[in-house]
Amino acid sequence: MNSNQTHLTVTRTVDVPAKDLFDLLTLPARHPEFDGSGTVRSADDTERIHKSGEKFVMNMHREAMGGDYRTHNFVTAYDENKMIGWQPAPEAEDGSAPTEPLGWEWLYELKPQGAGSTDVSLTYDWSRVTDQKLLEKVGFPAIPQTALEESLNLLAAAVTKS
Repeated sequence: MNSNQTHLTVTRTVDVPAKDLFDLLTLPARHPEFDGSGTVRSADDTERIHKSGEKFVMNMHREAMGGDYRTHNFVTAYDENKMIGWQPAPEAEDGSAPTEPLGWEWLYELKPQGAGSTDVSLTYDWSRVTDQKLLEKVGFPAIPQTALEESLNLLAAAVTKS
């Protein structure tokens, strides 16, 4: 990876219809099942995501972030059975909710490959992070490509047991 890189994308084929994958991806309560980074613990919000502009809150754990923390995820992409994405922002130390994301995004894109198969791409994009202190603190990419690949493997396993 070069120092100018601002995103990682991984793709795999899952032998289920895109609708089944989308149904799983739009349920925050199920996100811990397919988090290959091991940081997502549980969802505060268990309602299905229905559109861009919504927000959902997750309980997280990462030693580099000081242990347990909560993140607010701003839904930035929503196209039913085709795409869902969000940009996170951790809560402030006083527990106050962020008013906007910090610039990195998780985007799932679904491309049907016949009746029962879907190509799933997961992109981790930090190109919109402009705060130099944040860039240095986080050290993007904070999540390696292998964790993204594991996320797609776990997603495939979770959707087939739904």
